[in-house]
Amino acid sequence: MIAVANQKGGVGKTSTAVNLASALAAGEQRVLVVDIDPQGNASTALGVDHHGGAASIYDVLLRGTPLAQVLVASPNQDGLWCAPATIDLSGAEVELVNEPKREYRLHEAIGDLRRHLRRLGEPPLDYVIVDCPPSLGLLTLNALVGAKEVLIPIQCEYYALEGLSQLLRTIGLVRDSLNSELAVSAILLTMYDARTNLAHDVVREVKQHFPTEVMRTTIPRSVRIAEAPGFGQTVIAYDPNSTGALAYREAALELAERTGGDRG
Repeated sequence: MIAVANQKGGVGKTSTAVNLASALAAGEQRVLVVDIDPQGNASTALGVDHHGGAASIYDVLLRGTPLAQVLVASPNQDGLWCAPATIDLSGAEVELVNEPKREYRLHEAIGDLRRHLRRLGEPPLDYVIVDCPPSLGLLTLNALVGAKEVLIPIQCEYYALEGLSQLLRTIGLVRDSLNSELAVSAILLTMYDARTNLAHDVVREVKQHFPTEVMRTTIPRSVRIAEAPGFGQTVIAYDPNSTGALAYREAALELAERTGGDRG
């Protein structure tokens, strides 16, 4: 279970979550994307309906609905499912405050889903990828408590490392008090433009700070990546031969190596 997190918006977080998931599924992995961002952009990119009132991750976190009951198969990729987010999730931060075991809701739901699949004799999930909101509230905290690994996308632009120390402090606090297995497994550089000195400077700076966590693969700035969600698709499905799709495929292979997964 991997939380894709960065409280800074506009870093390619959702694009990273859905495209890595799509690439892993294309490699014959069974992948679930849990969309806990109230904007629901991951749900859109996976072609999953998330209109208000639809069964969603809100029902799982606040009403105790089994996760299996809200899963929707992505129409664009076999082996890929989504637990969608609806606008109802926008009030979840406030509603969760007084709930018992509020930080563990997603962790428990994922555990119940795994047990449910075993009872049915279904193959287990290979990856659960959680698309977090651009904040460090209770929704992101649920992801960090449930996950074993955190993947942090960082854009190759000015102030790339801005706010990262706060995220790392939060991860450290969660590891110390709620989830001792949590670790930053990867940092993925996004929106990379090899023609600019700025991009090279950012790559060098991030690698100086995080020499082992930074992935070899970088994700280029790409019109195709930006266009794909408008068609209810990941870039893997929308234009599989584009530079963006190829980069995310490479990143998925590298992620599988880092996490000990099957390359498919």
